[in-house]
Amino acid sequence: MFIRPTIFDSKKVIAAQSNRLNGLSEEPFGTLNLGLSVNDDEQLVLKNRELFFGSIGVQLNQLAISYQIHGSKVLTINEPSQTQGYDAQITNKPTVFLVVSVADCTPILIHDTKNNAVAAIHAGWKGTAGKIVSNTISEMQKEYGTIGVNCKAFIGACIGYANFEVDEDVAKHFDASLKRFDTQKQKWFVDLKSANKQQLLNDGVLAENIEVSDYCTVTNNDLFFSHRKENGITGRMMAVIGLK
Repeated sequence: MFIRPTIFDSKKVIAAQSNRLNGLSEEPFGTLNLGLSVNDDEQLVLKNRELFFGSIGVQLNQLAISYQIHGSKVLTINEPSQTQGYDAQITNKPTVFLVVSVADCTPILIHDTKNNAVAAIHAGWKGTAGKIVSNTISEMQKEYGTIGVNCKAFIGACIGYANFEVDEDVAKHFDASLKRFDTQKQKWFVDLKSANKQQLLNDGVLAENIEVSDYCTVTNNDLFFSHRKENGITGRMMAVIGLK
């Protein structure tokens, strides 16, 4: 039902990313769809949310969820809420759990171990190109005194390098080290996991404090929803982090 990052201290933090298994939704949202914006049965989605969040010890009334717009804006959260227009959220309030929704885009979770603050980030290619990870750490520094060396981070399951095929209009936003050109397909391939990891490193997070999931939502479509693989008709996973 979920991936449990091992990089975080489980005595201080609850963090997880859901997969698509062991839920109640019917195809094409089979079965643990957590998204309310994909025309699935709302009651089934809410039951799925209860299943997933309940399995990690989180209540639905503890969640902070923002309707994401593939941007790079960061919102400071002090209480459970439903907002819109932000693709990253930060908090230092215990029992407020930050949530991002994904189905190919990259979820990034961060814990500032010194100042005890957390972040949840949704990084599509636009957010990644817009330096949303760096923006988030910058906002955490303003709000909580965060610096990268004190942080631990998890980069979750998303579309992998071998499957993120794009045209020049997308590829031009990424450094040469983060992309390759396939001469046979006449397409570019971009490495979103590495792009976001590089932002973490640039902001001072130590390499040994970054955990990167090996899962690809396209390759492992039996385990995860993939917007690209399933032609846009699919469910959504959620990644969540919060302080105990």
